[in-house]
Amino acid sequence: MGREATCTCIWNGKKGTVKALIEPPDLILRGELRHRIPIARIQAVKAERDQLRFTIEGELVSLLLGSATAAKWADTLLKPPPSLARKLGISADKTVWMIGPVDEPNLKAALTEARSISRRNGELILARIDTPADLQSALMRAAGQLRSGVPIWFIYRKGSGHRLNENLVRSIALETGIVDTKVAAVSTGFSALRFVKCKS
Repeated sequence: MGREATCTCIWNGKKGTVKALIEPPDLILRGELRHRIPIARIQAVKAERDQLRFTIEGELVSLLLGSATAAKWADTLLKPPPSLARKLGISADKTVWMIGPVDEPNLKAALTEARSISRRNGELILARIDTPADLQSALMRAAGQLRSGVPIWFIYRKGSGHRLNENLVRSIALETGIVDTKVAAVSTGFSALRFVKCKS
């Protein structure tokens, strides 16, 4: 999860109280001023006294966070974001068991960093799911590896109008004795939840 703070925002001279969240790939403002800002498009980031200051498409934005928090947020926004492969734990020394279609470009690119892609068994499991039935099927197929402690990522479409959401994925998966430990944005249209076996 990203950083979050309730603070005053000054957006091109307009002031309001907001809840600000850094949730890559976006900086999200909720409250009296509402914006979803792609971090990749933020420019001129700097911490000045108690403010985080930056520009977005030529507009000046200040978040009054306090000096320590402003400095930390500036460092976070200036740091190159981790690759999707790194966020998911895909690496050249791991075999990934892929369940379901690889129909998302970012996911396809991330999988190229794995040692190999398997149709069963691996040191990491990824399951691309669209429906509760897809989720149940993936859980059944991966049950043996999950009992052995292999982590699984469920990758699903985000936003309204889809048959799965974060709460539903979590509630169904938790019933099988695994617990969610991480969430990751795959792209603007897909999210992912990571689960592992519960510690006894």
